[in-house]
Amino acid sequence: MIVVTGGAGFIGSNIVHKLNERGIYDIIIVDSLKNSAKQRNLNALKFIDFIDKEDFLNNLNSFKKISVIFHNGACSNTMETDGKYMMKNNYEYSKELLAYCVNNKTRFIYASSASVYGNGLNGFREEKNCEYPLNVYAFSKYIFDQYLRNNWSKINTQVVGLRYFNVYGQQENHKGKMASVINHFHNEIKSEGKMKLFEGSDGFLRDFIYVDDVVDVNLFFFDNPLIKGIFNCGTGKAESFLKIAKIMESLYEGTKIEFVPFPDALKGKYQTFTQADLKNLRSVGYKKEFTSLEEGVKKYVKYLKENDGYLTKG
Repeated sequence: MIVVTGGAGFIGSNIVHKLNERGIYDIIIVDSLKNSAKQRNLNALKFIDFIDKEDFLNNLNSFKKISVIFHNGACSNTMETDGKYMMKNNYEYSKELLAYCVNNKTRFIYASSASVYGNGLNGFREEKNCEYPLNVYAFSKYIFDQYLRNNWSKINTQVVGLRYFNVYGQQENHKGKMASVINHFHNEIKSEGKMKLFEGSDGFLRDFIYVDDVVDVNLFFFDNPLIKGIFNCGTGKAESFLKIAKIMESLYEGTKIEFVPFPDALKGKYQTFTQADLKNLRSVGYKKEFTSLEEGVKKYVKYLKENDGYLTKG
């Protein structure tokens, strides 16, 4: 049996979908539907049960036959200021799952975040001297990675942390403000016939990775149970927000680009450059090439135009 936490969310639901394509349906989805919009992410998936995230944690020790937990459940709102909530939801929850996995020799593949690198002045390598989180979300991810590093000697099962860079793609509608820029541009084009970019967006460079590639990296470690560690999950290429807007301009007839002032609320908390160092990921045998930004945006826009951004039933 496989458990996918955050299985009604963005990346988790795409993982379930790819497992289904392999003929794997013995899956428990763990999530919260407090945000009821996430329900639509479940419509195209096949699984044996859905369990609320609190009920799952409270009854964790009653589960004895879990082979792998894909842990993607978290509060991913980088603007959340309630540090106590963030630490309980992201850090303490992850520690309890890890303890269960160690005690039961259950494999644990979890979502870390490239936000742990902060402004990235020392690079984007999976090394402590490169890490300096700028908000409490990033800190909640950073501190769990540190907890793991401090306890490697006690761990006798596969544990893999994946530092997701800027992920975009189908099944992210429920994320609202935290959805990718492609999702926001699509909605702006539909409502206003134009895309709004922050001034200076030609100089804001991020490592944008299509969700299918993120799932492929997860499944690589699923297929290679002897590999463990913390790895970057990005393309290794930094691209501008302006480039995305230009790609989308070519896909939506008559749309325009409008520049707006950079918001004060994001100053000092905004990563202006990210680029995954892929040396460690490549060194353990991941050889697949990543989807280009042009191809990924086109694929996602097709989902947005044809199925409102959701997966369809196979």
